[in-house]
Amino acid sequence: MRLFRHTTDLPADARGAVVALGNFDGVHLGHREVVARAGALAREQGRPLGVVTFEPHPRSLFRPDDPPFRLTPLRPKAHALEALGVDLLHVLHFDRALSEKTAADFVSQILVGDLGIAHAVAGWDFVFGHKRGGDMQLLRAEGVRHGFGVDEIRPVLNSGMGGGGAVVSSTRVRELLQAGDARAAAALLGRPWEVDGHVLHGDARGRELGWPTANLELGEYLRPGYGIYAIRAAIDEARPVWRDGVANLGIRPMWRTAEPMIEAHLFDFAGDLYGRVLRVQLIERLREEAKFDSLEALKAQIAQDALAAQAALKK
Repeated sequence: MRLFRHTTDLPADARGAVVALGNFDGVHLGHREVVARAGALAREQGRPLGVVTFEPHPRSLFRPDDPPFRLTPLRPKAHALEALGVDLLHVLHFDRALSEKTAADFVSQILVGDLGIAHAVAGWDFVFGHKRGGDMQLLRAEGVRHGFGVDEIRPVLNSGMGGGGAVVSSTRVRELLQAGDARAAAALLGRPWEVDGHVLHGDARGRELGWPTANLELGEYLRPGYGIYAIRAAIDEARPVWRDGVANLGIRPMWRTAEPMIEAHLFDFAGDLYGRVLRVQLIERLREEAKFDSLEALKAQIAQDALAAQAALKK
């Protein structure tokens, strides 16, 4: 997959694609339907499959004081889209200038003028342009005007794991993660939810306890329910090798860190991870964070957590 952070002066083979449009925060099952339809059309027409998305998320511009909420910042979003067979990822820088572009200008200048799209696919609730002035009805009209096709994807419903037929949405995924229900969130995402980041030097308490950890800041990621999780983790590289592990996600009540972190222990791994980008998938929350009376009690609990994580990962 090729990633473009600009739309002007593109090579000829990066134009004329069938494109999926949207923020795609989470790349959940609804987003996957959009990309799948665009992919089917691209194959039928012998064209590349493209995605047009926005970074940072528009909410970061309009509501900068909101708590962290992202499910998939650019790097994990790109990983998820590449896994769906996307050829071209066009990342539009969402700033004040882009936000003030009218919907009609967005279509004529960017989709048609810069990208030369052949077909656009988006979800039923896709809106774009200044003050969200463009919707699917307008996009279809602009498609007729400029000569490109438009497909609209209807809502995808969650029929499993107690979903009750509710619409699959990024909001619902956030709610599940904040409740600590990583498995239910994964059912809506189509894969485990993932956090990545550079491994930082910590205070070495895990190593002192006999359970060395790789420490990641959460940054702009949503804050899931704090607790101990069964995880899988891999170094971010072309062919990642996924390893089982257990992690504390939160503020460590024994010492109370200023900001929540992920402290991941990988089973049967002894390499140096400092400075590497580590991808961590939350598989299942085993328990909430807790404060213990002594370090010996904490060590005993960590050993139990490791066994519980191994059992959860076998499911």
